[in-house]
Amino acid sequence: MPKLPSLLKSNFVTYLCLCFLALSCQNKKPNQKPQESSKTDSIQIWIDQYKLDETTQQIKTLLLKKATKETVALSNDSLKAKYFTQLSTNYLDFKDSLNFRKANRKAIEFNQRIGDSINLGEVYRDLAAFFKRYNVQDSAYFQYREAQNFFEAINDQLRLARLLIDIGRVQSYVGDNVGAENTLLKTIEKLKPLNEFEDLSRCYSVLADNAKLLGDLERALKDYTESLRYLEKSNAPPIKILSAKHNMALVYQKQGRHEKAIPVFLEALAFDSLHQKKPRLCGRVLNNLGYSYLKSGQFTKLPEPFLRARKVQDSINDIGGKSSGALKLAEYYLAIKDSTTALSNLHLAKELAIETGATKHLLNILKLFPRVDPKNAVDHFDNFITLSDSLQKQERQIREKFGRIQFETDEAIAKNELLTREKQLWTGITASLILLGLASFIIINQRVKNRMLKFRQQQQANNQEIFNLMLAQGEKVEEGKKMEQKRVSEELHDGVLGKMLGARMMLLGLNKKTDPEAIGERAKAISILQDVEGEVRSISHELSHAAYQKIHNFILSIKDLVQTIEIASKINIDFNFTDELDWDALSGEIKINLYRMIQESLQNSVKHAACKNIFMNFYSNESLLTVSIVDDGKGFVQKRGKRGIGIRNMASRIKKVNGNWDIKSEVGKGTTVTFIIPLVSNDSENAPSISPKKSNLQEI
Repeated sequence: MPKLPSLLKSNFVTYLCLCFLALSCQNKKPNQKPQESSKTDSIQIWIDQYKLDETTQQIKTLLLKKATKETVALSNDSLKAKYFTQLSTNYLDFKDSLNFRKANRKAIEFNQRIGDSINLGEVYRDLAAFFKRYNVQDSAYFQYREAQNFFEAINDQLRLARLLIDIGRVQSYVGDNVGAENTLLKTIEKLKPLNEFEDLSRCYSVLADNAKLLGDLERALKDYTESLRYLEKSNAPPIKILSAKHNMALVYQKQGRHEKAIPVFLEALAFDSLHQKKPRLCGRVLNNLGYSYLKSGQFTKLPEPFLRARKVQDSINDIGGKSSGALKLAEYYLAIKDSTTALSNLHLAKELAIETGATKHLLNILKLFPRVDPKNAVDHFDNFITLSDSLQKQERQIREKFGRIQFETDEAIAKNELLTREKQLWTGITASLILLGLASFIIINQRVKNRMLKFRQQQQANNQEIFNLMLAQGEKVEEGKKMEQKRVSEELHDGVLGKMLGARMMLLGLNKKTDPEAIGERAKAISILQDVEGEVRSISHELSHAAYQKIHNFILSIKDLVQTIEIASKINIDFNFTDELDWDALSGEIKINLYRMIQESLQNSVKHAACKNIFMNFYSNESLLTVSIVDDGKGFVQKRGKRGIGIRNMASRIKKVNGNWDIKSEVGKGTTVTFIIPLVSNDSENAPSISPKKSNLQEI
C-alpha cells in the first residue's frame, strides 16, 4: 500500500483523535462511574498519542487537557504519580509554562508519597530544564542537583550520567568552565563502561563547546571529532551526524579556516528537506555560511545567505537566531561601507538579544557599535564596559552559588556513601552478633529491672519517711494542744476558782450584816466577781483564737524543709502560700510527691544556680494547685537531650498525680520551675476536687 502524503496523513490522524475525544466526552448515566482500569488505559492512550509527530498542535492541546482532567480524578496515588510525571514532560515539550508547573508540582507530590526515586529524579530534571529555558541558570543548577541526589541514592548510573551532561552544560554557560570540564570528564568515565555511544557523543559535544569558550580550539576540534565518532557508532540518523559536522565547521570558522568550513555548510544545506525537518538548524547554517563568505572576502555571494536565513527564522519565530543573523549582517554592511543599514541591523540584533536575555551575545553586539556609530563611540563603549562588568559579577555570584550547591551535594553524597558502607558492615557481622546481642539484651534488661526495683524500694522508703515526718509533726501539734489545755486548766483552777471562792465566803459572811462597813465589803466582793468575769472572757478569747487558728501539718513540713536548706546553703527562701486551702485535706499521694519535687527543685537551685534568693509560691484556683519555684541564679541553655535522674524522677512523680510541669530558664535570668496538679481530697483518690476560695496571692 502506498504511503499517504504527509498532509493527508496528518488530517487523517487528527480526524481519528477528534472522534475518540468526542466519544470519551459523552455524558454518562447518573451514578455510572467508569472503572479505574479503563480510565488509566484512556489516559495512557492520550499521552502516547500526544508524542506522535503527526499529531497537530490543536489535538495535542486537547489530549493533554483531557489526560490531566482524568488523572486528577484518579484515586490511586501510584497511578497519579506515573501520569503526572509523563504530563510534566509533555507540558515542558509543549512549552505550556503554566500547566507544566502545575503538573510538575503534582508529580513531585505524588512521587514523594509513594517514594519513587526514579520519577522524582525525572520530574526535578524537567523542572531544571524549564528554568534553563528561561535562562534562570542558578535555579536550573539547583534542581539538577536535586535530581542527582535521587539518582545517586538508587545508584542509577545511566540516568546519573545523562543528568551530569546537563549540569556540565549549565556550568559552561555561566562561565564555570573548569567545573564543567571536571563534571563532563567524570561523566565520560561513567558512560564508557555502559557503551552508551549516543550519550558519549553528546558529552564530548558539550566538552568541545566548553573548550571553545575557553579559546582552546584545538581541544574543541578534537572533542568534536570524538563526538562524531561515537555518534556514527550509535547508528544515529543522518541529520544528527550533519549537526555534529556543523559544530566542527564552526571551529574551523573560528580558526579562520573558512576553506574547510564552507564545504560543510554547503553539504548541510544540500541535505534533503533540511528546511522542513530542522528549520532552526537551517537558519543557523545559512547565517554561518554567509559569515564565512564575509570573512573569506567572497562578497559577490552576499547578502543572499543572510536574507534566506532571516526568512526561515521569521517563519518559526527563532528570535535568538534572528539576533545572531542581524549581527552578522551588520558586519557585512559595515564591510561594504553601508553604515546606515549596518546600524539598523545592529539595533535589531540588540533588541532581540535583550528580549531573549542573551547577555553574552548582547556583549558582542555592543562591542561592534563603536565601529558602526563612531559619533557615539564613547557612549557605546561605556555601555559595553557596564554590561561586561555586570556580566562578570553575575557569573561570579552564580559560580559561588554553584560552589555552595556542589559542596552541599557532595556532602550529601559522602553521607550516603558512608551510610551505605556502614550498612554493608553491619549486614556482614549481624549473623555472628545475634546470640551476643540477645544475651546482652537479657543482661541489660535484668539490670534495668533491678534498678527499677531498687528505685521503687527507695521511693517507698522516702514516702514512709515523709509519713513518719508528718505523724511526728502531728504528735507535736497534739502535744502543744495538751500543754495549752493544761495551762488553761491551771489558770481556771488557780486564778478564777480561787477568786470566786474568796468572793463567795465574803458574801456569805456579809449577808447577815447591814451596816455601812458590810455594804462596803459587799461592794468589794462584787468588784472581785467583775474581775473574774473579765479574766474568764480573756481566757475564752484566747481559746477561741486558738480554736480558729489553722495549723497545717503539710505546710509545717515544707517550712521545716525550707528552714533546713536556708541554714545549710545561706540562701534566702521566700515561701508564700494561701491559707484558704485545707492543705491537710490533700491526698497523701499529692503531698508525698509534691514534697519530693519541691525538695529536688530546691536542691537543684542550691547546687547549680549560684543564686542568692529563691521565691516559692503555692496558689490555687477552683480545681488546680500551682507551685512555682523561681531563683535569681545564672540560668542555663535549655537543650533536648539526656536528662539527669533528678529530672526524670520529677517527671515520674508529676505523672503519678496526673499533673504537668515546666522548666523555663535563660542564661543570666534565673530559672523557673512550675508544677500544676489537680486538687484531690484525702478522703478518696476519686473524690471530687477541693474547691478553695480564690487566693489573692500574686505570682512572682
